[in-house]
This record gives sequence, structure tokens and C-alpha cells, in this order.
Amino acid sequence: MVDLPRIVITGVGLTSPNGDDLSTYRANLLAGVSGVEPWEIRHFGATVAGVCHFEATRYQKRKALRRGTRAGSIAIWCANEALKHAGIDLDHFDRSRVGVYVGTTEHGNVETENQIHEVSQYGFDLSYWSHHHNPRTVANNPAGEVTLNLNIHGPAYCVGGACAGGNLGLIQAAQMLQLGEVDVALGGGVSESIHTFGIFASFKSEGALGGHDDPTKVSRPFDQDRNGIVVSEGGCLYVLERLEDARARGANILAEVVGHAVNSDAADFVLSLPERQVECMRTAIERAGMAPEDIHIVNTHATSTPLGDIQECVAVGQVFNDSATTRVNNTKSFIGHTMGAAGALELAGNLPSFNDGVVHPTINVENLDPECSLRGLVLNEPLEVGRVDTILNLSFGMLGINSAVVVRRPGV
Repeated sequence: MVDLPRIVITGVGLTSPNGDDLSTYRANLLAGVSGVEPWEIRHFGATVAGVCHFEATRYQKRKALRRGTRAGSIAIWCANEALKHAGIDLDHFDRSRVGVYVGTTEHGNVETENQIHEVSQYGFDLSYWSHHHNPRTVANNPAGEVTLNLNIHGPAYCVGGACAGGNLGLIQAAQMLQLGEVDVALGGGVSESIHTFGIFASFKSEGALGGHDDPTKVSRPFDQDRNGIVVSEGGCLYVLERLEDARARGANILAEVVGHAVNSDAADFVLSLPERQVECMRTAIERAGMAPEDIHIVNTHATSTPLGDIQECVAVGQVFNDSATTRVNNTKSFIGHTMGAAGALELAGNLPSFNDGVVHPTINVENLDPECSLRGLVLNEPLEVGRVDTILNLSFGMLGINSAVVVRRPGV
């Protein structure tokens, strides 16, 4: 059996509803600051959403912003911030050996809805249809926009993994490094979902769109009174490298990717299957050479839907309820569901635990649902545990896709 190269994370670039860099984002997770706010969208009306407020013109000219997409702009921000965080100047690298792997849920809905609205104002005269529409809506757009912005010549594409997309982008980046296809990889996920009324309308028709008098309390996984998700935008891309390359350039190593797994329920279009989630978790842990009690933090996918949270808690409980050393938390309670970015953003929120020994909580749990009462669940206030060595990051998606990534503290 061939020993594969070890893969490490050396940079994080993100924008989230409650922070546009890792330090701000982490501080707000520890301080209980939600990023959910009132939102109104054409053809739907008033609702709430997780909205990002990053300064797009830091890395893009206004002409590029007009021509490109919101998802592309988010990806460009995250890629530039991640490279800066990693201390990488691409002028010192072979740009044909740099890869970009962006997980997404859907892409192109926003642009198509906007174009249809535009031509409707002119009696559907298609001469008003933008010639930029096709490059805006192709599935590889966010990754492609990153290559244009940064003059990257290596493989760049998107991984369509529904709400598991952020994890899948990270996994793909790690695998391409191990295969020797690239020397530096940008991997993670992005989402522009709040800009399409169809997303809101669909979740509402499913009875899965959350509500509360206080926007900051709409997203409340595990709470007895939860009633649905908050649709959010956001993005997070990581710089990944082979361990020997990172050490050779004196990089600050944030974490090592030591295990991952992806499988499919093959059961339902929407509702998850605990049995397959259990298999996914156990496979990732086994591939990391660990047992459940070796995992110190489990970041749950839980979206604040009544049945979805219960199904996941059943699965997590089967794997971890015998472990006294595992803590369980949730990041969507702060930022809502960032769809294709969720896995990547939620892992980022926990990475600083390797340094500060603190587990961020799930907020907004005023009345814990007994069916979600997991052992080790951290609620409402951060928990100091002294030392965190390992994190299991869970992301699941529609059509039954499950993903799990295990990372560990550098040097462990």
C-alpha cells in the first residue's frame, strides 16, 4: 500500500454573515453574535437572511463586478484572503500547478431570474438579454472567476454537492494534492442563494423556511420550537498544501486533513437517512486512524428543521453517545444555512479551537428538544475544555449526499 502525502491547511479566506475574516468570525461565534438580519427579495417580500458585507472592490474593479456574479465575487474575495493568510505570493509559484475547487449548491438561478425580470420590463424583447448570461450561469463560474482574477492556470472547477459542497471542495483539493496534480490548492465552497426568490419560495412551499419575531433567533437548531432554516450567503476557501511543501516554505500550519468520507442515502429527495450518516461518520473516523472517543468536536449540519435535526441527532448519538470526550456544536445557529459554503465555513469557525481550547456553542436553544439531547452538546455559552486535538465536520445535502471531514491539530 502506497503512503499518500499528508495534507495540511495553511490559509483561510472567508466571508460570512457575522464576519469577513477568521478572527472576527471566531470572536463573534464566541460572543454569541448572530449575522441574521431582515431581508426583502423581489417576488417574495419580507423575510430574513444571512447577508455578507465584504468589500468586493478590494479585489475587483467595478467593471468586473458588473460582468461577473455574486458567487464569483464571493469566491474571489475568499481566494485572495486565503492566499494572503497563507503567506503565498503566486508570483513565486508555477501558476499551472495551482488548482481551484469550489463546492456549490446551485449556480445560475440568480442570473437567470434577473435576466428574465430584465427582459420582462421590455415586453420580453430578447435584444435586451445580456451576452454575459452564459458565462455567468455555467456551473464552473465561481472557480473560473477566481482563475481570471488571480491568473491561475491550473485545474479549476466547481463540485456540485448540494449543501455538502463546502466539504466536497475541501476533499477534492486534498485529493488532487495527493495525486500530484497540483502543488497548491484552493478548496471550499461558496453560496449566493439569498439573491434568488426561487430558493425562498421553494423552502416556504416545503414548510421548511423558519420564522421568529427576532431575526437573530430564527435559526435555532435543536430547540423544541425550531420551525425551519435561514437562507444565507457566504463563502470559505482554504489553502491546502502537502505537509513537506508547507514545512519547506516555513508556513504556519493550521490543521491537517486526516480523514474524509462521502456517501449517498439513496432513500429520499430531501429527508436524510441516519443509517447512511452513521456509515459516513464512521468511515471518515476509521480512515483517520481514530475511534469516536478520539474526536473532540463534532460540528453538526443541523439546519433547524424539525425532522432533519432529529434524524441527524439519532445518527450522531449512535456514533458518539458513549464518548465522554466529544463535544457537539452547530454554527448555523449564528449564520443560518450558507448552502454550498456551509461545510467550509462551519469548519473554519472551529479551527481556532486548536489554539484557544474553547468550543463555540449552539445559540438560541431556549428549550432543548428531548429528541436532540445529545451527550456533549454545547449550548448558548462557550465551553473551555483546555485542549482540542481533533474536529469532525459534518455536511449533508439534498438527494441524500453525506460528507464528513476529520482534521487534527498540527503536530499531533
